[in-house]
Amino acid sequence: MLLTLRTLLMVGACLAFGSIPAQAADAVIVWPSDWQVEALPPAQPQSNPDRPAVQIRQRAVKNDDNGDPAMVVELTQTRLQPGHEVNVQSVLLEMRKAVQVNFVRSGLQSVCTKMKDSALSDVPAMETTCTITQNGAHVMTQTLVAAASNATAWSLSYAGSADGYVANKDEVLRIRDSLRLHVTP
Repeated sequence: MLLTLRTLLMVGACLAFGSIPAQAADAVIVWPSDWQVEALPPAQPQSNPDRPAVQIRQRAVKNDDNGDPAMVVELTQTRLQPGHEVNVQSVLLEMRKAVQVNFVRSGLQSVCTKMKDSALSDVPAMETTCTITQNGAHVMTQTLVAAASNATAWSLSYAGSADGYVANKDEVLRIRDSLRLHVTP
């Protein structure tokens, strides 16, 4: 079960040491020293002119006392084509659907809260939180957030084991509140 939960945490998040700002393109995140941070390759090839280019993908993992992932946070920033408008609610709906389909394929069930207005840095956003169960037992919680400006779109996901999410939620919210997105009007 532990190995499965570790795998699910990494899949569910689909997102260096030290308390330093991690800067990639325009987003700045200040990670606490006990988080393992990695820059990820773009989710899609940047050479495709018909699709927006992913500028950054960054994932950070907070391990529990046993060295197992307790919480995973992933931020994706995408540069938009000029004139492209993002329907944030539709993007969040697609994110939620993809996560739920992946969990079903793994034999898990998920129930998500109603999407609500939120913010990511200074950018209006929408978010939902999903509770993931296996055979009726709560095994994981994941929050999905989507936001967009005229030139850039962002998605933020944070997921943890049932206990890990509760234990690290306040710290993740502080990290989220410290996130600075440099928005181009």
